[in-house]
Amino acid sequence: MPHALLSPSGASRWMACTPSARLEESFKDSGSSYAAEGTLAHELAEVLCRHMDKQISVDEMVSRVDEIGKSEYFDADMWEYLTAYVGYVQECLTEARAATPDAILDIESRLDLHEWIPDGFGTADVVIVSDGLLHVVDLKYGKGVPVTADNNMQLMIYGLGALDKYDYLFDLHTVRLTIYQPRLDVISTWEISAADLRQWAETELKEKARLAFEGSGAYAADDHCRFCKAKASCRARAEENLRLARYDFKDGPLLTNVEIADILRVAENLKDWADDVSAYALQQALSGEKYDGFKLVEGRSNRTFTDEAAAKTVLESIYSPEHIYTTKLKGITDLEKLMGKKTFTEILGKFVVKPTGKPTLVSVMDKRPEWTNNSSAIADFQDISA
Repeated sequence: MPHALLSPSGASRWMACTPSARLEESFKDSGSSYAAEGTLAHELAEVLCRHMDKQISVDEMVSRVDEIGKSEYFDADMWEYLTAYVGYVQECLTEARAATPDAILDIESRLDLHEWIPDGFGTADVVIVSDGLLHVVDLKYGKGVPVTADNNMQLMIYGLGALDKYDYLFDLHTVRLTIYQPRLDVISTWEISAADLRQWAETELKEKARLAFEGSGAYAADDHCRFCKAKASCRARAEENLRLARYDFKDGPLLTNVEIADILRVAENLKDWADDVSAYALQQALSGEKYDGFKLVEGRSNRTFTDEAAAKTVLESIYSPEHIYTTKLKGITDLEKLMGKKTFTEILGKFVVKPTGKPTLVSVMDKRPEWTNNSSAIADFQDISA
């Protein structure tokens, strides 16, 4: 199914940088293993939810799960994570039907958004509708960064579409928005009144969507650039990062703590931008583009045997096995993937320990507790370079 130009999933980007949606049209979609894995997870979640609510038979569920299980992206962990997700959806549905016996579970709900977004449409993973309450649940299978439901524009847009779809059946006054991230063990829920959500749509969403559809408005670089197709070659992002790099240093041979803190705040953005530009330039160079002062060369590589089996035969005729073979246990992540998270924990959990991580400087907005300075910890981390 094609994505809308102004897709709800990209709303935080095209609302902040309205011309970006049209700009991205000139870039091809580059699929990734992460996207393929996420798509498969959503397919499995849909099947399990429909079976839970008796919308499909056991035979159909088994048939579809068997097909999904053939994918290289399917593993025991995916099954465990998504059965937990379905359990959460079932809890929410049970609560809704206790209050409203004819409460609706709408899975992969197709939503018409054209009232606020030109040519707008979207698909919500789960919508539960009961008297007074509309609940939208969004599954995010990625394990990159936690996502909060608070003022989440994607979910707010889904909420609008679902209100439009079901308000004639129920007296809906509260919209509950939930993001479920099983691989990060995160469930984030936020509520907004139906009236406030509609006001947001009229005062903010409509105008931003109009500008974005027209490709007008001002370019703006910020965190929303992360998933933009044009992020590597966008002039606005380049200008913003170069502006940040032109730091106004005070007099003196050494940086002050204030100056170091300011530099740390922008260093990560500068590194991400430089990495994006480098990756983009490499792909363009491989397609024939030339850059002044740069050239494509063959990178470093490691030697390999053309026929490993033949090499083994020769070596075994000369040396004993202990001289030519090594035995090493697979890593914990690979073993957990092989056995499944639950089985791994039951059988090997008692042998696993997670050492204290090395101190790392991060923003105060990071949710991890602040590291406590003590002498034993300092001794453990003496190998950290200044």
